[in-house]
Amino acid sequence: MSFDPSTLTYNADGLVPCIAQDAASGEVLMMAWMNAESVAKTLETGRVTYWSRSRQAFWIKGETSGHTQELIELRVDCDRDCLLALVDQTGPACHTNRRSCFYTKVELSGETELSKPLF
Repeated sequence: MSFDPSTLTYNADGLVPCIAQDAASGEVLMMAWMNAESVAKTLETGRVTYWSRSRQAFWIKGETSGHTQELIELRVDCDRDCLLALVDQTGPACHTNRRSCFYTKVELSGETELSKPLF
């Protein structure tokens, strides 16, 4: 029995958030959006494919940068409205060339940058 992406709960724009997590370390890398077709493409190819809201086009992670995400496992949460992609990340996950997009710590007193770009 194959997975049916239409069983997910999408927002009004037909999108579902997907959190990418390093399968080996458990580090949370990034969050991006998927639609039903990008979920299907990700499962078919093993290359994580998102939906770019700004470009209105598919975005295969690493297609231009070489910073790829190979899918290890895809999970859905209990409400079926969020995905977790366990990935093998090559290079930085963030467009700022940091390992993770979550590099800013927020506290009542302000923000702290936790990591610098890798290159």
